[in-house]
Amino acid sequence: MNAGEWKEKLSAIRDSFSVSIAKKPADNPEALELRFLGRKGELALLLRDLKDIPLEERKPLGALGNTAKQEMEAKLAELKGAAPAAGPAAAPGLDLTLPGTPFPKGSLHPLTHVMNRLAEAFLKLGFTMSDGPLVEDDYHNFEALNFPPFHPARDMQDTFYVDAKDAAGKFMLLRTHTSPVQIRSMEKTEPPIRVFHTGRVFRSEAVDASHSFAFHQIEGLYVDKGVSMADLKWTADAFMKDLFGSGVKTRFNPSYFPFVEPGAEVDMSCVFCKTGAGRCPVCKGTGWLELMGAGMVHPNVLKGCKYDPEKWSGFAFGGGIERFAMLLYGISDMRMLYENDLRVLKQVQ
Repeated sequence: MNAGEWKEKLSAIRDSFSVSIAKKPADNPEALELRFLGRKGELALLLRDLKDIPLEERKPLGALGNTAKQEMEAKLAELKGAAPAAGPAAAPGLDLTLPGTPFPKGSLHPLTHVMNRLAEAFLKLGFTMSDGPLVEDDYHNFEALNFPPFHPARDMQDTFYVDAKDAAGKFMLLRTHTSPVQIRSMEKTEPPIRVFHTGRVFRSEAVDASHSFAFHQIEGLYVDKGVSMADLKWTADAFMKDLFGSGVKTRFNPSYFPFVEPGAEVDMSCVFCKTGAGRCPVCKGTGWLELMGAGMVHPNVLKGCKYDPEKWSGFAFGGGIERFAMLLYGISDMRMLYENDLRVLKQVQ
């Protein structure tokens, strides 16, 4: 192609464009733009043919092509501006200033809210949070907590074992309580120590209104010089009042746990019936609710973690987080917390 032929083609394209604009002003401007200026449009292809024209003639021809392109773009822009609006924006009676339809908001799970509240309560008391693995070895889950092999107390915790063994050749297991975190904390920290932990635990139990094979616990540990049951009683009482209000009372009932001596169950006055009079379905008319197990850390546990029981003493406590959630939000069946029922989950925003 020579320069003369190129100019003739450019003139023909400009004429065709002008005819299209004049005869069909209501045509879709995007269609005209694609026909003449698109990547494979008539003008675009003609401009690419400049490479076949000698260099000395290419520059003035390129200027002519760019001028034609600018003129077409200007006319198309004018045509777009004159085109009638279409679609929802032109619908009669539509107020574009109104706010859009809001998307539904999500929220944290009630158990997450309760764990956060428990953590805040113990942080106020000077405790720090610690953590540990969900899959434990036999030593940290049982032996270090004064559960020697064949100890009858092991039968209290039906266990999920996994197909892996620890260094001692014993099968690993899903932790049955959060107490192993206390052992791991003492192993890596010199006393005094004041820690707590919230997390999931697993036991091979049938699921009913008050039991589940997977649930959550909170456990705490305080070891220092001269720690006594009085410190444990004050801490438990302050924690309960922070969570349920200053009007609640606490009491201790003797109980057995292998890793504490002496051990106790921590009861709280019923927050539903207040007095225990009548037939309260929660406390069964007793006026008290059992919420935690607690006690003074057993000397064998301290020895196993290289703590001198003649020098150091401490207390430990633990409870089920689902139990706290059920009391705080008036949930009567533990299974409701896992059924993804929005009527339950939306109670906490």
